[in-house]
Amino acid sequence: MILKKNVLALVVLVVVALGASFIFLSSFDTTSEPVSPTTETEPISAPRLLFGLAMDGYDIETKSVGRNEFLSDILQRYQIDLQSIAILADKSKPVFDVRKIAVGHDYTVFKDTTGKAAYFVYQPNAIDYVVYDLRDSIAVYKEQKAVDTKIETVAGVIQNSLYQTLESNGASPDLAVQLAEIYGWAVNFYRINKGDWFKLVYERKYIDGEPIGPGRIQSAVFGHNGKEYQAYYFEPNDGQPGAYYDENGKSLRRTFLKAPLKYSRISSRFTMRRFHPVQRRWKAHLGTDFAAPHGTPIVATAAGVVTESTFSGGNGNYVKIKHDNVYATQYLHMSKRAVKKGQRVAQGQVIGYVGSTGLATGPHVCYRFWKNGRQVDALAQVFPPSEPINERYRVAFNNVLNMQQNTLASVGFEKQSNLEAYSTLAFTIERLFEPTEDNSRILDGFSAQIL
Repeated sequence: MILKKNVLALVVLVVVALGASFIFLSSFDTTSEPVSPTTETEPISAPRLLFGLAMDGYDIETKSVGRNEFLSDILQRYQIDLQSIAILADKSKPVFDVRKIAVGHDYTVFKDTTGKAAYFVYQPNAIDYVVYDLRDSIAVYKEQKAVDTKIETVAGVIQNSLYQTLESNGASPDLAVQLAEIYGWAVNFYRINKGDWFKLVYERKYIDGEPIGPGRIQSAVFGHNGKEYQAYYFEPNDGQPGAYYDENGKSLRRTFLKAPLKYSRISSRFTMRRFHPVQRRWKAHLGTDFAAPHGTPIVATAAGVVTESTFSGGNGNYVKIKHDNVYATQYLHMSKRAVKKGQRVAQGQVIGYVGSTGLATGPHVCYRFWKNGRQVDALAQVFPPSEPINERYRVAFNNVLNMQQNTLASVGFEKQSNLEAYSTLAFTIERLFEPTEDNSRILDGFSAQIL
């Protein structure tokens, strides 16, 4: 009897143990649950944008403003009524004057399914654009395209002109204007010689991968008449304005500019004997004539006070400026004067515009220069440089100088073998002739004039 009870207890214990083992082991079941197939979601594509506007649902049309074509002419073709155009023109006044919409400039129209304009976008230049929202309520705003600025280099030996040399080496000819401004106090750009040369490090701006023109020249070296002129742009980080300095930290700015026009050519030089083209007789020409297109701005070559701004028979419209007790300048044959007697002017300020008033056969400015009350040759004057760079900026300037000099040293010429020969020849020719009218014409034949 006792044995049966023991066997029964043992069986119960085994059954309990097996059940517990089953429950325990089942908790480690690694059989994966069947995964229901999922559908991959398509990535949401970003909307196509043009001028920051979604293009989807619109027919895009880009054209150029035609001759004698106004905003009303354009918008009426896209079902915009005259009343809406009048409202648009009024709302546009604080943003962009629609009267300045010019021939040849691009505009883009976003047309809906009926052919009516939903947006009109006008581009006054390569960077800016004006958006006219023509939907339920008319709105006008101005934006800019993203501009990518890159640092580029160019070098060349002048054979014909500075413009042509820059262009033939893949750079914008507009850099010539900057060079004339940078070296306007040191280099006579109206007697550039064949064989003169340059190296530049400059910014170039791109929009949509296309170049739109140069930014600031960062450093340059210009070879002229056997001498090298270096220029380095330096801007302190304390908010002070930047300027160009030579390799010794001396400012390139001088008391006087070399010429009253940023870019032109000399048509007649200072001489004691010249055959006057109007009066038809030999007489002294106590000035330097700079030929330029009618309306070209004329600038003051130095700061001073306007002592005369009037018209006379021979001089035509002219302005005279007193700079100090030693120097005065005069600018003749203007088409229009831009300053009044007694007005204080700054160096580089526009004082008038090129014309042919008075005794003149064509548009030019006759630039006259007084020193101690006597007229002298403006181009023969030598002026000391202005103040050197402040010593507290010296370390920062030297860092910029070293970096830019290394970059310039890495820039090479395509044709460098004749560089010194050309410069020496031009330098020799210049010294062979006295500055008479006939010899000036000869020298002009050797010079690569800017225009």
